[in-house]
Amino acid sequence: MRFPSHSLLALLLAAPVLQAQTAPADNVPADSSGPAKAASTASAPDRIDVDDVRMFSRVYEIVRQAYVEKVDNKTLMKTAISGMLTGLDPHSEYLDKDGLAELSEDTTGQYSGLGIEVLQVDGTLRIIAPIDDTPAARAGIKPGDIIVKIDGKVVDSENIDDMFKRLRGEPGSKIVLTVLHEKTDKPIDVPLVREKISVASVKVRELEPGYAYVRISQFQEDTAPDLEKKLGELIKKNGAQKGAVLDLRSNPGGLLTAAVGVSDDFLDSGTIVTTRGRLQDSNLNFTAHPGDLIGGAPMVVLVDNGTASAAEIVSGALKDNHRALIVGRRTFGKGVVQTVLPLDAEHAVKITTARYYTPSGTSIQAEGIKPDIALADLSVNKADTPATLIGSEADLHNHLANENGDASKDIDNDGSAENAKLATEDYALSQALNVLKGLALHNGPGAATKH
Repeated sequence: MRFPSHSLLALLLAAPVLQAQTAPADNVPADSSGPAKAASTASAPDRIDVDDVRMFSRVYEIVRQAYVEKVDNKTLMKTAISGMLTGLDPHSEYLDKDGLAELSEDTTGQYSGLGIEVLQVDGTLRIIAPIDDTPAARAGIKPGDIIVKIDGKVVDSENIDDMFKRLRGEPGSKIVLTVLHEKTDKPIDVPLVREKISVASVKVRELEPGYAYVRISQFQEDTAPDLEKKLGELIKKNGAQKGAVLDLRSNPGGLLTAAVGVSDDFLDSGTIVTTRGRLQDSNLNFTAHPGDLIGGAPMVVLVDNGTASAAEIVSGALKDNHRALIVGRRTFGKGVVQTVLPLDAEHAVKITTARYYTPSGTSIQAEGIKPDIALADLSVNKADTPATLIGSEADLHNHLANENGDASKDIDNDGSAENAKLATEDYALSQALNVLKGLALHNGPGAATKH
């Protein structure tokens, strides 16, 4: 299981130093009017209204005295702090000791659970993406699914925090999620067994000779060096690649630094991403350095509605630098950065401190990245076709032999069988490979992709 919003798409920066600042009063006479007076009013400090403080105190006392169950002051204060942060956006929150431990698990890829990224949306638990090779992924959990019940108990806005906690558990313990798939109105029960999960975020293999497949399931501390190691081993073993498919489908994001590192691995120059916020330390610009792992060979990036956050940074960097074609569905659209600000040894605040912008200066917040080539979410079944006695000239009796032909050559092996197999297993990937082959033919060996 991947946990609440802080574990979901966190793009973490080094915590900036916050300094208390008091806006100086403008030196304007009391009887000033016109533009000078307007400027003074606009720049006046945003003071806390005493009536608002009184209202907070009254509500606090009412809850403490009249709530159906007794609530201690410490719990009330923690709830008040949490409410202040969660009321800002879905990604800001207060982290206690357990929350910080979960955050550490996210960045290292070591945790115990189900293997799902979950986000609280309007009092519901929405699954952003299942993690590869985890109980959730094997059970058929999909991006966009909504958890409506956990072990038979309905999830609602009042118990949602407890529902988060119930997703956690010891390896080997069982749980039943009742989920509602997208575009369906009938929930289904999904029994799962929790596991100790160690997520390797990078997988590399050849789809066909000369065409590399790189799957990144999330962005954690070791993602970029792991990519460099595994892709380097593939190239050393099989030679230079004609092209590569980078699969970022259902990748919920992770560390900003990991996204920058992966982008840099496929770029020789150019801007990767910029971030802008109110704090000076939130205004950052990341640029690529010389050294492309595949030497400028064509690339296709596969995305879907579960491609989010750090995965969108990589997609945007490769798209805007004309390094790759984006194929699939519009991405999730999380274009903001969270910073973890420690309060003490066991508590912190994770708060949205910046927006990020792709190299073209575009914010993808709540819009996502539109693919260059759109693909519907489809599956393909091989058609039943009757056997044919004559499929080509070679099947005709007494046909003339090819004067340059090799009698031992299997002319029926044109690659279509392999293409059909891949298409039935993963339609989008088969289409991405076909696009990649077209780019490779157009660009030639080692030519950079430009479009």
